Amino acid sequence: MLLGFRNFHNFSLAGFKRNLSHRGVFAVQLRAMGSGTKDKTSVNQKSQKDVWKEDGGGNKVAGILSIEKVDSMTVQELRAALRNVGASSKGRKEHLVSALKAVLHGGTHGKSASVNEKQISDDCSVDENSSKTLEEEGVCVQESVPSSAAIAEASKRKRSKRKEKHIDDQNVEISIDIKKVKQSASVQADDLSGKKQSVKRKATVETASINVEVSQGLDESSYEREPWTRFVHRKPQKGWIVYNPRTMRPSPLLRGTSFVKLMSWNVNGLRALLKSEGFSALQLAQREDFDVLCLQETKLQEKDVATVKDLLEGYGNSFWTCSVAKAGYSGTAIVSRIKPLSVRYGLGISDHDAEGRLVTAEFDSFYLLCAYVPNSGDGLKRLDYRITQWDPSLAQYMKELEKSKPVILTGDLNCAHQEIDIFNPAGNKRSAGFTIEERQSFEDNFLSKGFVDTFRRQHPNVVGYTYWGYRHGGRKKNQGWRLDYYLVSQSIADRVHDSYILPDINGSDHCPIGLVLKL
Repeated sequence: MLLGFRNFHNFSLAGFKRNLSHRGVFAVQLRAMGSGTKDKTSVNQKSQKDVWKEDGGGNKVAGILSIEKVDSMTVQELRAALRNVGASSKGRKEHLVSALKAVLHGGTHGKSASVNEKQISDDCSVDENSSKTLEEEGVCVQESVPSSAAIAEASKRKRSKRKEKHIDDQNVEISIDIKKVKQSASVQADDLSGKKQSVKRKATVETASINVEVSQGLDESSYEREPWTRFVHRKPQKGWIVYNPRTMRPSPLLRGTSFVKLMSWNVNGLRALLKSEGFSALQLAQREDFDVLCLQETKLQEKDVATVKDLLEGYGNSFWTCSVAKAGYSGTAIVSRIKPLSVRYGLGISDHDAEGRLVTAEFDSFYLLCAYVPNSGDGLKRLDYRITQWDPSLAQYMKELEKSKPVILTGDLNCAHQEIDIFNPAGNKRSAGFTIEERQSFEDNFLSKGFVDTFRRQHPNVVGYTYWGYRHGGRKKNQGWRLDYYLVSQSIADRVHDSYILPDINGSDHCPIGLVLKL
């Protein structure tokens, strides 16, 4: 298997501008394949034949049949003529006429005929009803008419054959998602540095969201087998790499070292998971050899618990809480082969405890909390409840427990804390789980109170997701969120040997996460 990693290079539109144009001009012009839409800047062949003649060397030069004819040429013909000699084709008709006449004079009058930059800038905001604006090009620029020497050099480069450019012998993949934009809309293309370049058009246009992905020594079949090794992020930063548990987990602890191994998983319906083909809870336990398993979103009712209570052989201690407010909803559980000292259900607040969102197990050296934090919901209808009631109540409960021994909070906390924790940060600023309010609440109620995000502490620059939506094939494309955590008291943060993700485990829209804690 050909192995490696995939990273992003910041191919900004400014970069494309330098590569694709010998002038300081770049117009975004995209067509959907097979759409039949013609390029608005195309000029019919008859018009070109009327304007151009070729010299003895077969090169197109500014050989207008008569200089008087310039005044009668259409805007499209003027622009086509200027483009063919590498000159600027921006501006209103009078500017184009002046520019072409300057070219015809071979540069002797070019200086006096050059277009005033400020005037062109002002003309970029012309009346929408004008039929001879810059709408065909879609870009307003400030540029003077080039000298004859510059025109000759540009024309020479234009004739040369363009070669395909490779970047450090890497493979470049460009995917373009095209959608229609209504009249007078502003077309925006995000570059990978997070900046936006805006192109205004009057007419209905096609826009594209461009993702540039550069791979180093990876073949596509490896991504089909291990899609989590595909590094895809809309706003990557320098130094970020994709998480791969096969290469990033530390060596096992030395024989004789005491430790406990925890696992947490939002199963998104336990009964459905147990019925799914290819899944075996026993095989998972045998493979990972965990001591305690925490489950969220079991969606069980109390009458269902008896049928799954003895889910795993050798794990004789299980504690389940179910939603009584709504059937088939929420629900959490702790399954352990170590008998806890005590078990609590909920926060002890009736307003929070009807949905079965929290189980606490006390062990010799720590409290373990298995939590399924409320989602802010469609339309963010529970956002206020989440950040003003639930989060502060949970944090207060944890700090109270911490007075007697360290605390470990695990589960689906329904928050991607930083931009590194979500595939498309810009597109989800008002999505539940990534709002500014939820992220600030996560910071204020947990991290600022001394609880440590163990995965981020161990992997500060690693992109690792734990949730992928079923729609749009998010898991196959590795377009996900990190919503599942182990937060631990500062006093035991240094005892964490490994905080890891198991992205190869299917059966839910979340994958399991693990923690190895030295005792």
